[in-house]
Amino acid sequence: MDKIILLSAIFGFAMGNNLSAQNAGTNSPAWNTGPLSLVNALNLALQQNATILEARNDLEASHGIVIQTRAVALPQLTAGGQYKDTDPSAVESVFGFSQPHENWNANVQIVQSIYEGGKLIAAIKAAGATKRQAIAQFQTVVADAILDTRVAYYDVLLAEQQITVHEASVNLLEKELQDQQSRYKAGTVPHFNVLQADVALANERPNLIQSRNNYRVAKNNLSNLLGYNLPRDVWEDIPMHLSDALDAMPYQVNLPDAIQQAVAQRTELVVLREGEELDQLNIVSARSGYKPTLQVFAGYEWYNAQFTPPVTLDHDINGWNAGAQVQWNLFDGMLTRGKVVQANALYAKSQTTLADESRQIELEVRTAYSDFIDAKEILDSQQAVQDEAEEALREAHARTGAGTGTQLDELNAETALTQARTTDIQALHDYDVARARLERAIGENMTNVQ
Repeated sequence: MDKIILLSAIFGFAMGNNLSAQNAGTNSPAWNTGPLSLVNALNLALQQNATILEARNDLEASHGIVIQTRAVALPQLTAGGQYKDTDPSAVESVFGFSQPHENWNANVQIVQSIYEGGKLIAAIKAAGATKRQAIAQFQTVVADAILDTRVAYYDVLLAEQQITVHEASVNLLEKELQDQQSRYKAGTVPHFNVLQADVALANERPNLIQSRNNYRVAKNNLSNLLGYNLPRDVWEDIPMHLSDALDAMPYQVNLPDAIQQAVAQRTELVVLREGEELDQLNIVSARSGYKPTLQVFAGYEWYNAQFTPPVTLDHDINGWNAGAQVQWNLFDGMLTRGKVVQANALYAKSQTTLADESRQIELEVRTAYSDFIDAKEILDSQQAVQDEAEEALREAHARTGAGTGTQLDELNAETALTQARTTDIQALHDYDVARARLERAIGENMTNVQ
């Protein structure tokens, strides 16, 4: 079992890593010229996918929000100073003594909030909730990008196999046409047989043309998800070769356990739970307006002498100061009341949103599970069909050669074989896609990919 290496950026935010350094060198990714496995494709998407890179920037931005939220609980250190020169004629004198017309002062002060009605503790908790929410949002984007890349990879494999099927069908029909033309020249079959074989071949060729176009489009879509800028000299079929194949790897899942796991692990619910906590903390912050605030401060200041001789610019007086201040808004025009009403309403809304999202995720799991079972049953039903269709075609050829069969039998057998091959690869593709969607719906960490 191969493993994809999820970027440390998923948890780097929690560890204080600088994610911007990880963006270096991803603006112009080099084109991959070798065979591309699914694991390599997923790792390339993790490093180069535009949506993930944007989410990484959002993660960094949220780190700044965490710092801002926490700042209210930390001490504030300020420093200031001033120099002022006043027109001597504008300086008053008292008892014949005039203040100096040049003045300066400087100070440094630290202020620490001690109590703000519960707002400080709420801010510290909100910082933690914001960080957890940001990480969960990033993980959601990563999981979606992984799913999109897996499906796009499977789409390329499907389109590639469809080309093989339709090429084989065209080859069969070309041989049939040549055989009927030879028989017609020998006088053993009517011209109608030639026309019928020619029409069957003409009807199959558009399918081959369409499958080739689907292959080009699928590769373009995958390369876009991988964050590649297509080479400017490539206009049609881009040079991309996949090394893996569609498979029917067994996947066992129990629906009740899957629903329980999804509700517990889906990062979308983590985001909403943290949002609910943030809205609850906003109620505490809003109610703090009803309560007094207490701050303590200490500082040191310098200023030039005003009355103590010698009253000169270079004679400074300095010293420390310390104290406390209390403020209580006894009436603020119902401002706090309005904030509390708003916070309560938003908290109730977040609870409703969380409950609804839980139901939506359960529905998503049930739907994905049903689609997976459907794809699995269709795949199982096709196990022996292709072999039987190939045998039927051989028998039709043999009967026609022996004179006991008709050309229609051969054409029907060839059509049935093409349909069997098409259905088989489509069933494999649908099974792999359904498995990927079910794993995403359950909320698996996606670190293991078959």
